Amino acid sequence: MSERILEGCRLGFAMCGSFCSAQKAFAAAQACLTEGASLLPIVSEHFASIRSRFGTPEQFLETLSVMGDGKLISSIADAEPIGPKNLTDALVVCPCTGNLLAKLACGMTDNTVTMAVKSHLRGGKPVILCIATNDGLSASAKNIGELLNRKHYFFVPFGQDDPDLKPTSLVADFTLVAKTVAESLRGNQLQPLLYRHC
Repeated sequence: MSERILEGCRLGFAMCGSFCSAQKAFAAAQACLTEGASLLPIVSEHFASIRSRFGTPEQFLETLSVMGDGKLISSIADAEPIGPKNLTDALVVCPCTGNLLAKLACGMTDNTVTMAVKSHLRGGKPVILCIATNDGLSASAKNIGELLNRKHYFFVPFGQDDPDLKPTSLVADFTLVAKTVAESLRGNQLQPLLYRHC
């Protein structure tokens, strides 16, 4: 029996926007659990309140609460102690929208997820971004570049999901979240970073 690659890892698992990616994100969270991680679910205010054709906030939060053994962070006040109380070894934002990329690149702390990232980074620990954004090769490109060049940030490998109909869209390969987290804990970026299609 092979060793689980995230055995003992206390993983912050933050979700924001990109509701169409929610089910892939839940599958990624389950994969991290299967690989031995314990999850601390974190949700943005929008993710926790907006009803969409992809599901209801109640359904999403219930799923995450079960994965986190009843734990769920959904406010700035509750996210702030993550770093000071050393609650996480790594933190993944899955999915990570273009809006959140911009906030992280500019150092903004105005919602639960950005506070969680800021607090977690206080300890110099890895933040893993699993991007899903329609403007990854346009308005968000500079923010991806900024964060690629910043210490402690790692990216789940990504590529163009629909080059013909959405030529600027980038989406990460959600099946590689667990492997990317494992590599980030060793200080490495999982390679190859770019895929032609996801």
